Amino acid sequence: MLRAHVNRFLAGPAAKQLFFFLLLLPLAWLVYGAVFDRLGANPAEALVRSTGDWTLRMLCLVLLVTPLRVVVGLPALARLRRMVGLFVFFYVLLHFFAYGWLDMGLDLEEIAKDIPKRPFILVGFAALLLLTSLAVTSFNAAIRALGAKRWRQLHRAVYAVAALAILHFYWMRAAKQNFAEVAVYAAILAVLLGWRLWSRFRRPAPRAQTAS
Repeated sequence: MLRAHVNRFLAGPAAKQLFFFLLLLPLAWLVYGAVFDRLGANPAEALVRSTGDWTLRMLCLVLLVTPLRVVVGLPALARLRRMVGLFVFFYVLLHFFAYGWLDMGLDLEEIAKDIPKRPFILVGFAALLLLTSLAVTSFNAAIRALGAKRWRQLHRAVYAVAALAILHFYWMRAAKQNFAEVAVYAAILAVLLGWRLWSRFRRPAPRAQTAS
């Protein structure tokens, strides 16, 4: 059965290596574009925008893991969720670094002044702080230290991250009145987060009586 073969592959060591390689491809493409001048007339803006776009895509991907695991019946997908989540954090760090370097010249004082001055940067920075808290507590030692209940409560901050990310993207595009992509990402995240809320609060189906 195809599903059994896919699940067996996902449970093996090669799956993590393959996904790690695939998740690095966007960065490789951006580096290639920067080195060979393929990023258009404004390479700095292209790098800042592209790293932000890939952060949103990775966020959608990590939120897709659990619905896909449950609906399609691939329990081994769960072992990839942490890695994809850390790639969300990796790409948001690249996004913030690209802004700090290419827009602000790595002037920490100017960056600190600019963050509260512009609302879309402020909400983006808030999302970065939340993602940092999720990344540093994504390991088994943190789960043991916090306890499973508190850890789950903390990681529900992913809902706030998604909302802040969409608001950041919306305000960034507001100047050009270009909201088509914003609507697409908002719809995808709304569906994925809605599924999580529905699966969390739905009533469990009654269990059939079985003979002992």
